[in-house]
Amino acid sequence: MKPLELWGGAECTVNRVGDGFRDQLIETGHHGRPEDLDRIAALGVQALRFPVLWERVCPDDSACCDWAWSDSRLARIRDLGIRPIVGLIHHGSGPRRTDLLDPQFGVKLGEYAARVADRYPWIADWTPVNEPLTTARFAALYGHWYPHARDEGSFWRALVHQVEGAVCAMAAVRQVRPDARLIQTEDLGKTYGTPATRPQVAYDNDRRWMGWDLLCGRVVPGHALWERLAGFGLADKLEALAGAPCPPDVIGINHYLTSDRFLDENVAAYPPAMRGGNGSIAYVDTEAVRVLDPAPAGLANALAEAWSRYRIPIAISEVHNGCTREEQMRWMRDAWQDAEAARAAGVEVQAVTAWSLFGASGWNTLLTAPGLYEPGVFDIRGGGPRPTAMVPLLQALVRGGRHDHPVLDGKGWWQRDLRLTHQPRPHPYPGSRCRSRGGPGRPLLIAGATGTLGQALARSCEVRGLAYVLTDRAGLDLGNSASISAALDTHQPWAVINAAGWVRVDDAEDEEAACFAANCLGATQLAIAASERDIATVSFSSDLVFDGTSGRPYTEADPCGPLGAYGRSKAAMEVAIGGVPGSHLIVRTAAFFSPWDQHNFAVHAIEALAVGRRFAAAKDQVVSPAYVPDLCNAVLDELIDGTSGILHLVNQGAVSWAGFATSVAEACGLPVRLIDAVPGAALGWKAARPCHVPLASQRMPSLEAALQAFATTPEVLERIERAGQGIEALQSA
Repeated sequence: MKPLELWGGAECTVNRVGDGFRDQLIETGHHGRPEDLDRIAALGVQALRFPVLWERVCPDDSACCDWAWSDSRLARIRDLGIRPIVGLIHHGSGPRRTDLLDPQFGVKLGEYAARVADRYPWIADWTPVNEPLTTARFAALYGHWYPHARDEGSFWRALVHQVEGAVCAMAAVRQVRPDARLIQTEDLGKTYGTPATRPQVAYDNDRRWMGWDLLCGRVVPGHALWERLAGFGLADKLEALAGAPCPPDVIGINHYLTSDRFLDENVAAYPPAMRGGNGSIAYVDTEAVRVLDPAPAGLANALAEAWSRYRIPIAISEVHNGCTREEQMRWMRDAWQDAEAARAAGVEVQAVTAWSLFGASGWNTLLTAPGLYEPGVFDIRGGGPRPTAMVPLLQALVRGGRHDHPVLDGKGWWQRDLRLTHQPRPHPYPGSRCRSRGGPGRPLLIAGATGTLGQALARSCEVRGLAYVLTDRAGLDLGNSASISAALDTHQPWAVINAAGWVRVDDAEDEEAACFAANCLGATQLAIAASERDIATVSFSSDLVFDGTSGRPYTEADPCGPLGAYGRSKAAMEVAIGGVPGSHLIVRTAAFFSPWDQHNFAVHAIEALAVGRRFAAAKDQVVSPAYVPDLCNAVLDELIDGTSGILHLVNQGAVSWAGFATSVAEACGLPVRLIDAVPGAALGWKAARPCHVPLASQRMPSLEAALQAFATTPEVLERIERAGQGIEALQSA
C-alpha cells in the first residue's frame, strides 16, 4: 500500500437560499488570493479538492462560460505538482435555469462536465457532486436551501437527480479521459437511539449509504429502500442506474463531530427547541457524542463499515473542526491516527484531507443567514491568511514524524466527560468506542491567581483540556528573580502567561514607582528568565498607552503616548520585553467585562440597573471592550500558534462608556432610562483618561455578539434574578 497522502481543500460551497447565492470562496477571500496555492503547496498537500463550480463558471447562459479564474488557478496547481480533484457542484442546486428537482438536472450537469473536461483534459480525479445525500436533506427534506422542499418524495428525487448528475458527468469526462477517477464524497455518520426509535434508527442507517449504493447499482428489488423509492415514482430511474452502474474509484468519507446522531423519545429530558419527530413518534435528534457513554468510535467506525460494505479504496475527504486551536489539531491528529490504524487492519485508506484550509463562514446558521467565521489551517481574520499551529502539524504528518506541540498531549473534548451535555445513555455496542488519547503533558504557567484574568485563563484551560498551573504571589513573585527562576524550574512550563501586575489606574498616580516595578520591571524579569529557558511568554498591555488624539482606531504600529502613570508603565514594558530574545506576545486589550466576577464595569451596571439605581458613565471616552471569555480563548489560540510581538485583542467595535452601559442594559433587558451619560471629568478620576482609544482588532467576535453571549450566561441571569427577588422582598416588606 502506498504511503498515506495529505489532501487539502478550501471550503467552496456555493448554495442558494431563495433568490440569493452564497459563495464561500468569496466570503473567505480565497477567490481573490492566487498566492493561496503556494501556501497550500508548502503544507505538503499532494492532491487538492478544487472547485470548478457550475454556478460560478456558467451562471446565466449554458453557452457562456467564464474560465478565467479556473484557468489561472489550475495552471498554477499544475506547476506546483499538485493533483486537482475537480468538483462541479458543492452543496448547490445549479444555476437558476435548473434545480435539484428538475428531471433533467443530471443531463444538464453532464453537459457542463463535458465542457470542463474538454478544457482541462489533463485532470484525472473528479467529484462532480459533493455530498449528494446531505445536500438533498438540507435542500429538499429540511427546506434550508433551494428549492426549499420539505417532503420525503422531494428528498429522494433530489438525491437520485444528483447521482444521475455524477453518472452523466463521469460519462462525459471519460469521453475525454478514459481513466478518470470518480471520488465520491458523503458525510458518513451513524444513528443510534433508544428502543422506541429503532425503526427510525434503522431507516437512517440504511439511508446513509444511498448515494454510494445508487452509484454502485445496488438499489434493486430486495434492497432495504427499493420499495420506498419506487413508491415515489423512481423505479425507472433506479433500474437505469442499476443497469449502468458507475461505482466510485475512491469513497470519500467526510466525518464531523456532529455526524453520528442519537434519537431519544424521552423528549421531556431535552430543551423544547430540540424536540421533533417523524410523524409517528416524537423524539430528539442530537449528537451521539453528547449522549452516548462510552463515546462512539466515530470516524474509525465509519472507515471499517465503509470498507466492509464496498471494498473500495477510501479517502477521508474532509477533516475540520470549528473550535479552538488545540481541538482542531487534536481532531486532525485523531483522523490521521484512525487512518493509519485502519490501514494496519487491512483497510485501503489512501488519504486524509485537511478541509476548510482558509476557514468557513456562516455554517453555524447552515448558510441560511450571516454567521460566524471559523478559522481553518490559515486564519483570515486581521488581514491576509495567517498560518496557525495546524501548519507545522500537517507538515509533520506528511513527513511521517511526530509533532510534539504540548497541547497535543491533552485529550479532545469528545474524549472527556464534559462532552456529555444530556443524560448519558449506554452505548448499544460497548465494544465500539472512542479510543482514549493524550495525557496531562507539560503545563502552561499562569501568573495572577487572584486576578480576574488569571482566574479566567485557568477556567478556559480547564474547559479546553490544557494542563496549567495557576500561581499567586507566593508561588511566583514578579519582584523576586529567585522566585521567578524557582517557579519556572519547578513547573517546567512550555509557556508563561503573565496575568499579574498593577491594575489600579488612579492609585498609580501617587504610587508610580510601585506600579512601574510590577508592570514593567517584574514583567521584564519574567520574560528574560523564560527566554533563557526557551519558554514563550504572554504579557498584557492596555489602550491607555495611547493619548486618544488620533481620531481613528489605533493599530499595533501606532506610537505610544500615555497620559498617566499606569499607561507609562505598560508602554515601558512593551519596549523592554520587545528587546528580549525569544517568543514573546504582548496583548493590548481594554475594558474587560466578564460574567465570572463582580469587578468589572458591565456587572456593576447590571447590579445597579437591576435594583432600580441610577448608573453614571462617561459619554466622552470611547473604548473597545473585551469580553473576557473571548479574550482568553483568543490569547490561548495565539499562544498555541506561536504569535509574537504586539497584538490588539478586543471585540470588534467602538463605544463610549455610556454607550457600553446602554448596550449592556439592552442585552440584559434592563432599564436604559436609569443610565446617566456624563462627562468623564464628572466621575472624579485622578488619572487622565484618553477621550478616543478604540483598538483596531479583527481576531475576536463583534461586540454585539459578545454582549449577547454575556447576557445569556447563567451567572448574569442569576445576578438579575437575585436582584429582582431582592426588590420584591423590599416591596412586600
